[in-house]
Amino acid sequence: MLNHPRALNPHSIELYQVDAFTRRPFQGNPAGVCLLSAPREDAWMQALAAEMNLSETAFLRMEPEGYRLRWFTPTVEMPLCGHATLATAHVLFETGALKAGQVARFNTLSGVLTVTQHEGRLVMDFPADPPRPVAAPAGLMQALGLPSGQTLRWVGQGRMGWLVELESPEQVRALRPDSAQLRALGISILTATAQGDGNPYHMVSRVFGPGVGIEEDPVTGGAHCILGPFWAERQGRTQLNAFQASARGGEMGVRLNGDRVLLSGDAVTVMRIELLA
Repeated sequence: MLNHPRALNPHSIELYQVDAFTRRPFQGNPAGVCLLSAPREDAWMQALAAEMNLSETAFLRMEPEGYRLRWFTPTVEMPLCGHATLATAHVLFETGALKAGQVARFNTLSGVLTVTQHEGRLVMDFPADPPRPVAAPAGLMQALGLPSGQTLRWVGQGRMGWLVELESPEQVRALRPDSAQLRALGISILTATAQGDGNPYHMVSRVFGPGVGIEEDPVTGGAHCILGPFWAERQGRTQLNAFQASARGGEMGVRLNGDRVLLSGDAVTVMRIELLA
């Protein structure tokens, strides 16, 4: 019989794995959350993110002006990441580092981001990223694996990448994109979406990151900074329910608030690790 695991060394680094945008373990989007008590080199953080091999690992450190938060995929640092921010706030509230009613404030490459608790869910306040229409590059339909006869309803770009609108949620679910072809077109991150029926989802999406080392991201908060303004304008509403139709799947609430997007979701811790490296 295995002995009961010993308590974490108080001088070690704590590393968590949290499933974000879900209430059930092994669904939603898994994120690493590394709690740093001292600065670490960028190369070390990148190597740990590659070791974790999750779509993103968050690195959190207390500074005189508050929490510093950074996000790394297995290959690059990201300017914004929703699910790993949600996971980080979840760890802070769950461990008691933040008390109920307090606001999690993070200094990031995308400015100051906040997370609050509301009606049992976590709510992230992110910058909106309204997409602009652009011409579809030649070969995009083929790279997405769309059969002949199907069309793209809309193609655009935001700060967080490309957005394509398809005709139905079924077409979004059926996509089988070719990552190499998308990279050859200069596409680093692409979100495919279609309008939902409102019962209960107003939008359905999938997100592919061939240029950042992510074949498909299970549930993507940052993409909804683009999707929120896009669908709010088309549906004439500021409150939307979203579903990301990856194999793991995940859902979130999206509310437009001026030039900000409020993203609400749940999270559950599945691992706590003592990092020895």
